[in-house]
Order: sequence, then C-alpha cells, then structure tokens
Amino acid sequence: MNRVNYQQVMENLIADNCIEGRSPRLLLHSCCGPCSTYCIQTLAEHFRVTVFYYNPNIYPPEEYHMRAGEQERFIERFPTKYPVQFVEGAYDTERFYDTVRGLEHVPEGGERCFRCYELRLREAAEYAREHDFDFFTTTLSISPLKNADKLNEIGAKLEQEYGVRYLYSDFKKKNGYKQSTEISRAYDMYRQYYCGCVFSKQERDAQIAAKQAET
Repeated sequence: MNRVNYQQVMENLIADNCIEGRSPRLLLHSCCGPCSTYCIQTLAEHFRVTVFYYNPNIYPPEEYHMRAGEQERFIERFPTKYPVQFVEGAYDTERFYDTVRGLEHVPEGGERCFRCYELRLREAAEYAREHDFDFFTTTLSISPLKNADKLNEIGAKLEQEYGVRYLYSDFKKKNGYKQSTEISRAYDMYRQYYCGCVFSKQERDAQIAAKQAET
C-alpha cells in the first residue's frame, strides 16, 4: 500500500489557493514554540497565520505557562512576510483527562495520543469555523515521534464536520524537523524533554533513569 505524500499534498494546496495577491487565513494549532518555528517560517510566506496555542494536556501548570510564553515570544521576534497573530485557548486540564481516561498506561504513540490529537485539532477546527478562517492545520506533524498519517486522517474528518478546509501536512519532510531545531537554537528557545502530558513525562523520566542505571 502506497503512503500519501502529505508534503506534496500541502504544496499542491498552497499552489492552488495562495495565488498572486491572495493570502488565505490559516489557523495553525501549535503544540509548542520550537515545533512552530519551521511551520511558521513556511506558512507565513503564503497565509495570514494565527497561531492557536491550545494544549490542555501539558503538565504541570508551570510547564504549560512556560511553553505558552515561549510561543508568544517567538512570534514577536521572528520576521515573516505576513504578520502572525497569537491566540491562547483555554487551559482546561480536566477535558484532557476525561478524553484519555482508561488509557493512562498506553505507551506514547498509541491510542491515548490519537485521542489527544483529536481533542486539540477539534478545538482548532471549531475556532477556525467561528472566526471565518479559510484553513486550519497543526504543527504536530513536524515531530518524528508523531503519526502524520493519523493527524491527517483526523484533520480530514474534522474538515467534513466543521466545513473548514484542513491543510494536510507532514512538516518533518524536507528536513523540517532539523530546520526547526536550528531555528529554535538560533533564537535560544526553551526545548522541553518530554511531549507534554504527565504520562509522557513519567515515561520519559523512567527511560532516563533506566539509562543512568546502566552507566
């Protein structure tokens, strides 16, 4: 079975919709500042981007606020063709815990993560519809640890539900992830060592402890 080249799909959508003199409005769900760097650099060449920081999964609260602040600071400092706006969603942690209840012990990258993807993308789709955006998408596909096929599958479903076009993507392609690390390093950004939720932190802490025990 041939996999879809979502990078090419994105490039085709941009070519068809971002014609001379037209810059559609795009709501970019962002998981964190460092992951947003390359995505903003790429998308703000063609779209009027609003970064939607909606991540009720992040634990603990001080980590959430640190990441949100880093996202806003990056937008303020990074030069783009079209100005980039910032919107912060509600930090409603109970909504996240309700969404993943019963999946607390599922390893990273499994069904718990898929439900978290949909929770955040659904909020983005709803916001995009309410505020008349032309497209919505997410930075999540830039991570080598995130399932781009699943993200795009969810995005396609939500496009049908909410009537806002989803910009398919796989931002890790064409060295996207590498470029994101280079940009975040150049801007001296805080880079977290775990995905975000308490379960990912526990798993990552256990991996680090096991590695230290081997030495």
